[in-house]
Amino acid sequence: MTWDWNAVGDFMPHFWDGLLVTLQALALGSVISFALGLVWALLMRTPTRWVRWPVGVVTEFIRNTPLLVQLFFFFYVLPEWNIAFSALTTGVVAMGLHYSTYTMQVYRAGIEGVPAGQWEAATALNLSLRRTWTAVILPQAIRRVVPALGNYVISMLKDTPLLMAITVLDMLGEARLFSQQHFQFTEPLTVIGVAFILISYPASLLLRALERRLVR
Repeated sequence: MTWDWNAVGDFMPHFWDGLLVTLQALALGSVISFALGLVWALLMRTPTRWVRWPVGVVTEFIRNTPLLVQLFFFFYVLPEWNIAFSALTTGVVAMGLHYSTYTMQVYRAGIEGVPAGQWEAATALNLSLRRTWTAVILPQAIRRVVPALGNYVISMLKDTPLLMAITVLDMLGEARLFSQQHFQFTEPLTVIGVAFILISYPASLLLRALERRLVR
């Protein structure tokens, strides 16, 4: 086996295209998962079981179903019901929805970790329910769970190659297409492997530093 730097040079324009798609999917999917996960967590704390029970069933079903199956369902089944989006949009929505069921648990742990005295103090100050959540509970809860949320961003990054299954040309999709066209597999696959390391490892170090700072 020989290493061909010319193949690397030929692949790099495709790599940058794939990297942009990967980062777009990661950023948008993270926003959806963070926002929807918080919605799930708040709904699970409502006193009405007719709200908690459906939310619990839906989130458990999503969390216990493989992401790849959900991608296929959104991309191939929903169009039969006249619900169709682009491949990238479908992938972003599916990933965001899937990971929102995990971030929900993170938010719930953060909310439950807020001392009971904070709730009592808000009641003593006669704060409204909305004010209690926005000014007292959520700022403390979210501060506690930022590192855990960051870990799910890294996990989502490592799951973005699954989007290739629904024709999204992310980094792996571009590498596979290039390899099939030029019959050179080592160079493009090695490049994207290194790229994942260069993105995820510094991110993990940043999360550790952030966690130590928040603890202090």
